[in-house]
Amino acid sequence: MPANKPQYQLTAPICLFLLGVAISQTLRYTAFNSNSYSNNSVVVAQTSPKPAPQEIVQAGEVRALPGKLDTIPVFNSNSPEWIKTEGILLSTFPSNGKKVPAAHLNFPFEGRFDLFAHHYTHTPKDLQTLYLGVILHNPSKQPVTVDVLQAASYLLQDAPFVTLAPYIENNDGKAYSGPGNRAVSDVLRGIRQADFPAKLVIPPGQSRMLLNHPIPVKNLEKPVNGRSSFMRLRSTGKVYTASLAMFAKKNPDSSDRAPTLTEWQALLNSGNFAGPRDKTPTPPNATGGALIYGRVAGVSQGSQWQALLTDNSKDQTLTIPQRGKAISYTLDTLKGGRLGSGQIQTAKMLVRYPDTAYEAHGNYGVEYNLRLPLSNTTNQTQKVSVTLETPLKEDKLSQGGLRFRKPSLDFPFFRGTVRLRYADDQGQQKTRYIHLWHRTGQVLEPLVQVTLPRASKRMVQVDLIYPPDSTPPQVLSVRTL
Repeated sequence: MPANKPQYQLTAPICLFLLGVAISQTLRYTAFNSNSYSNNSVVVAQTSPKPAPQEIVQAGEVRALPGKLDTIPVFNSNSPEWIKTEGILLSTFPSNGKKVPAAHLNFPFEGRFDLFAHHYTHTPKDLQTLYLGVILHNPSKQPVTVDVLQAASYLLQDAPFVTLAPYIENNDGKAYSGPGNRAVSDVLRGIRQADFPAKLVIPPGQSRMLLNHPIPVKNLEKPVNGRSSFMRLRSTGKVYTASLAMFAKKNPDSSDRAPTLTEWQALLNSGNFAGPRDKTPTPPNATGGALIYGRVAGVSQGSQWQALLTDNSKDQTLTIPQRGKAISYTLDTLKGGRLGSGQIQTAKMLVRYPDTAYEAHGNYGVEYNLRLPLSNTTNQTQKVSVTLETPLKEDKLSQGGLRFRKPSLDFPFFRGTVRLRYADDQGQQKTRYIHLWHRTGQVLEPLVQVTLPRASKRMVQVDLIYPPDSTPPQVLSVRTL
């Protein structure tokens, strides 16, 4: 990575943390010969005072992201996140003929749509294997073909949450932290895993399984596992879709087997909601109390956000900022986290269950395509950096700029792969995939740095699919160094 570090304006810490002198006591007992006497002595060790964290306010401008989400519907199954009892996770089937009508949202898909299913399980009864099923139904009198454009599904055991370096070159796709991170990274590369068909033909009035995959916990060091699946699909006709959770059935020799299509259909028709239910979200019109976003279960609107980042809507270039300052575009902003932009980017819900999220907070699986037509209008050569970063979350900017912290808070807020496309300083076209592992408020090296001669332009494109198990909001910052 380039050696130049981001330039910031420093301020004194703003009463966020009041740290005193940390004193630890170590008890050391010395036992003497019991025939004479015994004595317990206490040794008190005093550590050096920890330095107070330094808050950093970035000099520059924060802008809302141009463009908007498209209208492609997304089957968005993320509640309950942790499953203990089998049942219906999300069904867009009609409610007629179903034992629990409220579990069915009556929303047919046709043409392009995405599918996202992200669930975990832990310590199930007798360490049974939980299966995650996705069923598609053709209600028409003609065959329907569903093209599986890209698809990936990973277990937590195959993509564990691990601490990684902030930047790892990831052209081979071998850097990941979490199953959702790994799945959307595959789809960003255009991959369809081998166990998914290129096409799924559904006869008239019949159903087919798109996914019938296990989430095993037996023989794991800890009985915790999960599965994250992400697909881009295209249907030639209307299809209803449902995600379901069912424990493995038994073979005659007591070994586990996957549920059959008939068994999945029986659960769909006669089953209740899977449980336990997640926290009920805060209503949009609430004016006080804790803000609970809730988990998503429904159909959200918007698969992709394309944006040309320019000085204004009538311009075709982005004038680089003054040296030492930044222009930051907000990403994945949401209620309570607009970073002063006044913009909420979260996808709207077309249909949802009443106890689940009102919007697709986090925009998991949404692809951002961001083009930056950098323009150096000065008479001097300038070095310019582009950085994806996670400032401290705020709705309005309390200090007039984005806030960062040294040391950063010890919690990962962004774990995922981005794709960079640009011409380097030698004029060579580059495409790079870089895995990011960033803590909140972390001061970071740039994703890419380019040298712009005077009165020159350079296009840089940043693409990412917002990864599950990341926490919004982020910004994409352009700095003149």
